[in-house]
Amino acid sequence: MNRTFLIILITYVAMQLSTFIAVPLALFISGMVSDSEPAVLLYSISGYWIFISFTLALIVILFVMNKNKGVMDLPGKKAGPGMAALWSFIGIFLAFFSQAIAVGIESLIGIDPGSQNTADIISLLSYVPLAAVAVAVIGPILEEIVFRGVIFGWFYRKYNFFISGLISALIFAVIHFDFTHILIYAAMGYAFAFLYAYTKRIIVPIIAHMAINTFVVMTQFFFADEIQRIIEMNEAVFVLWRFAIGGIL
Repeated sequence: MNRTFLIILITYVAMQLSTFIAVPLALFISGMVSDSEPAVLLYSISGYWIFISFTLALIVILFVMNKNKGVMDLPGKKAGPGMAALWSFIGIFLAFFSQAIAVGIESLIGIDPGSQNTADIISLLSYVPLAAVAVAVIGPILEEIVFRGVIFGWFYRKYNFFISGLISALIFAVIHFDFTHILIYAAMGYAFAFLYAYTKRIIVPIIAHMAINTFVVMTQFFFADEIQRIIEMNEAVFVLWRFAIGGIL
């Protein structure tokens, strides 16, 4: 593995591990000067640190990549700008489709829907809405550079797509620490790997990944109340419709 890839991986790992040092330290210091409840402090500090650490890591990684242009290039011809834009759009539906298949398989084997990892993140956003930027935008950029650009790209230069995609998708799934729904994360990771391998442009899975995360944040956090009201209205309309049909028949 080349030096640039190692620096990117080290930066990403350092970002992840920094939470175990920065958050407890900030919590200890804040606890001495703040009267807020420990749970509120924990969520608030964690949210702000996620935004700060993600931003710093992205700055470092983009700086390293700029110094080593072409480091993410895969063997083969890149898709043109038009095709890249088209596959970025198609990729959103491809990721949703792969997720839907994984959810269907999980339901067949008795796994309840709903991710605890996602629920925890959405809870954190209620304390620090700014963290939504990290979750919806910065996080996907970092993850695609690391898991597709570096990990998948390194394996892809040595092995075929099936093996490379499988290994990178499994690593991507495991790093989310939501082992109950590991199949969902792996399926999406495989879809993102396909987009990267097919177009040879890392920006394509980045856009698709950002769209998925943004959709989740918007629907489960910012527009959760409105969506719930729509669901309740639809349920009420359905009940009235059944009543009317029953009365007619």
